[in-house]
Amino acid sequence: MERKQFELGDIVLMKKVHPCGSSEMEVIRMGMDIRMKCVGCGHSILIPRAKFEKNMRKVVRQGKAE
Repeated sequence: MERKQFELGDIVLMKKVHPCGSSEMEVIRMGMDIRMKCVGCGHSILIPRAKFEKNMRKVVRQGKAE
């Protein structure tokens, strides 16, 4: 099974829609857990990496290269 590649700062499309109506999230922290921020309302969410990888559909926009 191929793993989807994502990096810090990427905007990703999730399977489930956030209560505000947006399904796009920005990855703001990576580790064993992934912290992401809703693009629609700015709410921050921390979920385990395994759950994140299961629920992520695709990378919409690449983050800024530093």
